[in-house]
Amino acid sequence: MTDHPRARCWLFLLYLLAWHTKAQATTLAPAHASMPMRPVSLREQTIELSLADAIYLGLRDNRAIRSSYLQRIAQKFDLRVEEDRFTPQLTLSGRHIAYRNQSDRYRQHEVLPQAVWQTAFGTRFSLAWSNQLSIANQAGRTRTDGATFSVIQPLLRGAGWEINTAPVRLARLAEQINRLNLKSSVSNSITQIILAYRELLRAQEQVQIAKDALARAQQLLEANQAMIAAGRMAAFEVVQTQAAVAAQELAVEEAYNQLDGGRLALLQLLALDLNSPLNASDTLQPQHTQMSLAEALGAAYEQQPAYLTQLIVSEQAAINLLLASNEQRWDVSLVGGATQVRDHLAVGGVRTTEHSWEGYAGIQLDIPLNDLSIRQTKVRAQVQVEDQNIRLAESRQLLQRDVGNSLRDLNTRWRQYEIAQRAQALSRRTLQIEREKLAAGRSSNFQVISFEADLRNAENTRLNALIAYFNAQSTLDQNLGTTLDSWGIELND
Repeated sequence: MTDHPRARCWLFLLYLLAWHTKAQATTLAPAHASMPMRPVSLREQTIELSLADAIYLGLRDNRAIRSSYLQRIAQKFDLRVEEDRFTPQLTLSGRHIAYRNQSDRYRQHEVLPQAVWQTAFGTRFSLAWSNQLSIANQAGRTRTDGATFSVIQPLLRGAGWEINTAPVRLARLAEQINRLNLKSSVSNSITQIILAYRELLRAQEQVQIAKDALARAQQLLEANQAMIAAGRMAAFEVVQTQAAVAAQELAVEEAYNQLDGGRLALLQLLALDLNSPLNASDTLQPQHTQMSLAEALGAAYEQQPAYLTQLIVSEQAAINLLLASNEQRWDVSLVGGATQVRDHLAVGGVRTTEHSWEGYAGIQLDIPLNDLSIRQTKVRAQVQVEDQNIRLAESRQLLQRDVGNSLRDLNTRWRQYEIAQRAQALSRRTLQIEREKLAAGRSSNFQVISFEADLRNAENTRLNALIAYFNAQSTLDQNLGTTLDSWGIELND
């Protein structure tokens, strides 16, 4: 006949084994950040790339971003392991051994499945089933099987929901930090791409400024040669203009060199072929950002990853202090258990079965005496709590400083851009007037070349002020933790 209690025990253990095996399956399939789909062709002779296109490609191929998402696989599994601590754990042991002595030979087969379950209140249940089969040439065949059940309930150390769930809470807080680190990593990489793209734009504009200056210098040289031919200018005066043309040719070469360097830097961040021809197609059309300090700080308190991480670390320190205090308590536990064993014997062709059982219940006590390491752990935890409070205050003040600096810098850069724009317009008008005076014989090459240099400086100053303003916007976004929101980027984590 079927032994129903034993059959139910076997079915329970096999169910746990199947569930446990399924739970071990994992696939390395990292997620990735995304933004609204953009058609970007990399097969054109020259890649025309907008800033949004560059960010889209960076989210797809940037190595730092891909590495961050790959690390998230292990980090998520760490959390899964901690959250699995209150799931019954199954261990299946077995062995097959052949024995030999002076009187007999025999073989022994043993299977020992065991399930252990710890609850969120510290209760520990253990269930094991032992099945041992021995086959001897002389002694015959014997089989022993039985179940052992035990339970331990802590009363002081390790007792209660708050203590036993502390590792899970710590793991979930660590997961929040990991998510913030991912956000920070993606934001930093996107900011690097933005700055590199604008450096490429700056280099392209500087090439155009240098080429325009060279064209004006060549026009001046042609005008000088015409005036010399007409007898209105001494031949030696053309040397100044020729030197200016040579200087502008040198400036064009340097501008192209800077352009190639900017192209390679952006291609590296986008993880594209360094031989790819690339052209930044965005036009620089600034719009002044208006934001009060109170609004900026409010956004930073809610979204800045470094500050939010410090808040979580302070919370972790408080939980660690709770665990350290728990370790100082006495270990007092209620214990109980039961064991049932059946021996199946075959002696002289007669099969017999012997039953035995035992049970126990009681209390156990473990008191640490003169163990300073337990006190040491609590002292360190207390120091860590106080230190994290100091670090939190420092982090908050640092955030206020960075946001205030970024906001002030943004407004300053805008005013500098407006001034540089007026200075460029005035320099261009001054040069035009001086050229007209030269054509009328009321000025000199030296004056025109000087005003030409002033115009080039004014154009470069305006360009640099404009790029600095855009970069100040990106820096403010980064300090507020709003870079991803500004570009509509989803972490998909």
